[in-house]
Amino acid sequence: MDSLGMKPEEIETESFRIIDLEAGDHGWPRAEWQIVRRAIHTSADFEYARSMVLSEDVIDYAVAALKSGAGIVTDTNMALSGISKPRLADFGCPLSCHVADPDVAGQAKAGGITRSIAAMRKAVADPANRIFVIGNAPTALFELLRLIEKGAAKPALIIGLPVGFVGAEESKNALASGNHDIPFITNIGRKGGSNVAAAVVNALAILASAP
Repeated sequence: MDSLGMKPEEIETESFRIIDLEAGDHGWPRAEWQIVRRAIHTSADFEYARSMVLSEDVIDYAVAALKSGAGIVTDTNMALSGISKPRLADFGCPLSCHVADPDVAGQAKAGGITRSIAAMRKAVADPANRIFVIGNAPTALFELLRLIEKGAAKPALIIGLPVGFVGAEESKNALASGNHDIPFITNIGRKGGSNVAAAVVNALAILASAP
């Protein structure tokens, strides 16, 4: 179908029709498929149908967290900008990203650590932050898991989808191990990205807004 002249919502509907058709018998339950399908939609990569990993009952936990107005923290401003603010408006979820904060940059330089690590430390210090969205930096995910193990953090949800060749797969494997008793959404392998992480949040917001 020629997309010229189609409205944005018509393009999206047609895109999802194509994804459903090409994915075939993917085996995902209906609610979980909404998450996986959004990841495929934003990346045009059907590998997510096989590589995504969702912890048990994570949709219920995520929807409850959003409806409670949980603060959402991202590891990049790109992920922050990709999250649909209108979809979250009714829930009152504050959004933040600390990686570019001057104090974070100073702490990173002084401590010889990455800004992503320093940003996670700042984020967990605010008890309002309950949903952590990581789409770029494996060091951010590793640090968050370390803080959880230390007892310094107890998120309601982790969306861990860092991308890359150094540490990305390993950090997601650590999250997917389930050893931290935190609801999570991740994938196996090197792929991921801020756009995919934001798409997962948007899919959860749609599910939370459903009557």
